[in-house]
Amino acid sequence: MDRPVLDRTGLSGVFDLDLSFDPGGLPGLPPPPPGADRPPSDAPSVFTAVQEQLGLKLESTKGPVDVLVIDHVEHPTEN
Repeated sequence: MDRPVLDRTGLSGVFDLDLSFDPGGLPGLPPPPPGADRPPSDAPSVFTAVQEQLGLKLESTKGPVDVLVIDHVEHPTEN
């Protein structure tokens, strides 16, 4: 995804999932190398796959996120 994904399912524990989807629709996915095309896929998008295969829904919302801000950088001094 091209943004943070927050877990609001309320489920706890560890889960082993197998999700089949077409990665071609993922935002930020690099293009294939020159001369190589991605094969056409009949797999669903990641959004459809999550909903159909896991029973979950990815929703775009606005909310707070943690951000690390570096306001100053210096080269280290010799010991």
